[in-house]
Amino acid sequence: MSTFTDPTCTRLPIKLDTTSSGEFVPVPLSPANREANRRAHEAAASNARRLDLSKRAFLVSACGAASTLLAFNEANAAAGRTGGFFDLPRESALEQQLARVQVGPAKEEFIFDVQGHFVDTPKGNPRGPEVFIKDVFMDSDTDLMVLSFVPSTRDAEPVTIQAADAVRRIVEKLEGTHRLLLHGRVNPNQAGDLETMDELKERWGVSAWKTYTQYGPGGRGYFLSDDVGTRFIEKARKLDVKVICVHKGLPFGQRSYEHSQCSEIGVVAKRYPDVKFLIYHSGFVSSVREQPYDHAAKRDGIDTLIRSLIDNDVKPGSNVYAELGSTWRFLMRDPEQAAHALGKLITYCGPDNVLWGTDSIWYGSPQDQIQAFRTFQIAPELRAKHGYPEMTPSLRAKIFGLNGVRVYGLSVEEVKRFARRDRVAQERAAYREQPEPSFLTYGPKTRREFLSFKAVE
Repeated sequence: MSTFTDPTCTRLPIKLDTTSSGEFVPVPLSPANREANRRAHEAAASNARRLDLSKRAFLVSACGAASTLLAFNEANAAAGRTGGFFDLPRESALEQQLARVQVGPAKEEFIFDVQGHFVDTPKGNPRGPEVFIKDVFMDSDTDLMVLSFVPSTRDAEPVTIQAADAVRRIVEKLEGTHRLLLHGRVNPNQAGDLETMDELKERWGVSAWKTYTQYGPGGRGYFLSDDVGTRFIEKARKLDVKVICVHKGLPFGQRSYEHSQCSEIGVVAKRYPDVKFLIYHSGFVSSVREQPYDHAAKRDGIDTLIRSLIDNDVKPGSNVYAELGSTWRFLMRDPEQAAHALGKLITYCGPDNVLWGTDSIWYGSPQDQIQAFRTFQIAPELRAKHGYPEMTPSLRAKIFGLNGVRVYGLSVEEVKRFARRDRVAQERAAYREQPEPSFLTYGPKTRREFLSFKAVE
């Protein structure tokens, strides 16, 4: 067995670790997180013996994922985190068919990841595109993905549009022509970026624009409501690619903090009702604990998005969409915060305006994020107290993909029809007879790794 597939069984199928997307400093695990991982390994060893399986075989199975999530529930409950939980019966840790029902795909499910990243994995590996395809389309239930970008100067892009297009072409060779869409990275406060928007549309066929308001020359960001932001939006409208994905939250550092907040989102949403604004990370800040929304408290993080919408009378179901990349992955550590974050976003942005994104493959295969979300539930007490919705299969289906398909003007029926018979689907079915997921992550895991990554970038 390859070392890539973890013969020592040190990795869990649901990954709680310090990995970041390279856009923010890795955050250490809490004592509750470390206890959750300990309990999960202990349960896996015990349950594998009961089923007469090797630990590796157990962890790769649906029972392995269910057992891990149940162990996380125990550790969170012991730490007093009861506002959210992974809702699955204890029997699913030992009954494979029941586990498959709990963590496996639902009939109406279509997974459209609106924030994916191609990463050179492992570093310098010429098989990087193959690793990407395996992690995303073989080891996860993702049907469709948008390839996005990290901020950079024009002459030092970690992943260029050419590299991203090369990955897309590899998938096309598998006849998966509907599987990957591309962003065009634009930072309008950087010389030359506005001028390349025409080429990004005409030559590379981008489906949306990706921008970082906290990024810019000399470390100075911008707001979409500034003159330079207005020129960017007007150019997007002129080119008739009217989907703008803007990184908000997860600041790169103190200098970028101001422009990472969402104060202008309601302003531009109201000014440009024909443009769809996808708020990547939903304004989430790892250092701000998610709580019920309080307009008077003026908290940072997700609340800055909600406050901007309220202050500008932008109602739920508007042209503003909250995206979950890295946000959900981080909040999997603390289901109580996750309950408040999801409850607020669904309430104030609307159930049709929350989008699935994972920031993978920084975090390895997105399957663990998918399985955790499939089983996540907001506690009845929080739903009653704050008016949060129940996480139903139909609501999850919207967030997983139906909302994103509508944003990008696609037909889910057409994409599903093609995806059922393309070569990606055929190879996935064959692969899953004997899957070998690595359970690896690829982003920086320590402050030193993060600073080294930023230096290379």
